[in-house]
Amino acid sequence: MTISKQQLFDRLGLILWFGSFLIIMVMVWVSPNTRSVVGVYRNGSEAFVNLQPLYHVEMAMGYLYAPAFAALYVPLLKLGPYVGDTLWRLLCFGVLTLAAVRQVRKIGGTNQVWLLSFGLFLALPIALGAIRNGQSTVLMTGACWLLTFSALEGRRAETFLWATLAILAKPTAIIMLLLAGALRPRSIPVLVLSVLFVLVVPYIFAPTAYVSDQYRDFFHMLTSMAVDPTGPFVATDFTAPFATLGFPIPEFEATIVRTVAGLLVLGAVLWFDRKLEPNLGSLAIFLTAAFYMCVFNPRVEPNTYVTIAVPAGLSIALLWSEKGEGVLRWVLAILIFITGLTGIDRHVHEFFHPWHRSISATIFGCVMIGWFLAKTRAREKLPNTGSVPHG
Repeated sequence: MTISKQQLFDRLGLILWFGSFLIIMVMVWVSPNTRSVVGVYRNGSEAFVNLQPLYHVEMAMGYLYAPAFAALYVPLLKLGPYVGDTLWRLLCFGVLTLAAVRQVRKIGGTNQVWLLSFGLFLALPIALGAIRNGQSTVLMTGACWLLTFSALEGRRAETFLWATLAILAKPTAIIMLLLAGALRPRSIPVLVLSVLFVLVVPYIFAPTAYVSDQYRDFFHMLTSMAVDPTGPFVATDFTAPFATLGFPIPEFEATIVRTVAGLLVLGAVLWFDRKLEPNLGSLAIFLTAAFYMCVFNPRVEPNTYVTIAVPAGLSIALLWSEKGEGVLRWVLAILIFITGLTGIDRHVHEFFHPWHRSISATIFGCVMIGWFLAKTRAREKLPNTGSVPHG
């Protein structure tokens, strides 16, 4: 069986996506601790096994995940930095890739291979750094995306699985859980059960008093992790451009903006669920949620933008399949691709950090959300073919 030049071109993005991951795996085996946050996960699991404190509450740095993450990461810790880190990155990369594949299959059409390939190609520069570092955000992104599918389609067992995995990977996933509950109220008991499961798991492996102390520190740390220009953490959310210009936004005003943005996001996803074609609805909903998690989450770092990279890449690829979008599609494709390349050179990174990713994500995120809104208006002009049940 031979592959034509056109077929090879259509699959070029997939080749680069999987080829880059294989290169990362080789780099990890050569030097497992270079440019990796997996050591933080190992330290957290070691502390959990030895009943030591997990959190540095005053600094709000280091291990920032739920106690359940430390408990369930122990098997990978026991496998060592080579096998354990490899399996961890395989899990993160596999779940994210599975979510992208399922999204493309849901969209359908005759150009699914090209759509997936081009979308992953556009997302690769932003996603590659997070995958290389072993960021749990990669796992959270894939799990939240798959949660979107399962919740919208009413598959409760899958909803529990992906909600549990998402909240385990990163507490930020609670945003997607709340949106899923708003979209499908019938899934609320399953979502609550997944959160309770994550809360209870550590008590199975450690004394009650120790786990309770860790939870007290964990929740105290979550409430204290705000935008603090004097602290060691440099936020890259929507406040970063203003802070870079010397006009930092006070925390109270920033909270108001986050709240208003959250209400707008809630309204947008409800609108997409009711008005957009089902094959596009899940992509529009998750893209909107990812936009909020990247731009308006107070604990945003450069690698957080992997959350919006792949859904935005697929959305822009979908835009390329439309007629009459010549200039816009080129601008968005170049913008998302170049945004990820700014981290290659140290001097370029220092110039653009921390302000540029929030601006870029706002541009291509808002444009694509607006494009999906335009799709709903176009659909309203079509003859009514019947209502779609929701609940």
